[in-house]
Amino acid sequence: MVKSDRKLTPRQLAVVDDLFEGGLDEAEVLAKHKVGTRLYRKWLADELFAGELRFRIDSARRTGELIIARYTPTAAVKLVGLIDSDKDETVRRACLDILSAGRQKDTATTDPAPSDENQPDLPPDVASKLLEVLAENTGDLAVS
Repeated sequence: MVKSDRKLTPRQLAVVDDLFEGGLDEAEVLAKHKVGTRLYRKWLADELFAGELRFRIDSARRTGELIIARYTPTAAVKLVGLIDSDKDETVRRACLDILSAGRQKDTATTDPAPSDENQPDLPPDVASKLLEVLAENTGDLAVS
């Protein structure tokens, strides 16, 4: 395989930078840099340009996933804290969200061991509290 020393042009780099950092949509970026549809399609067909776009897209996704991962424990603690709310609807929704989150499978895990569907995903004390709150509010939700 022959390695190319070819690089993106300053104009191509400016377009890519504005696509990810400028706050403009694709059409606005192209207009700003006076890049027509035909030229842009030619760039998109170019492996070097397309590769840079793919790299930036993957990087942006990774950044978003890292932010979500970083704040997931905080969000979980706050959500569990809502089960002590004075508002029945808030408690009900928090319980449903917690139970739902406990059933979701983490697609990013690399653990090849099969999961046991009957195994609790929540700590026993949290599960007990959730069941207690749900049991208390069951009468409020019943329809005659």
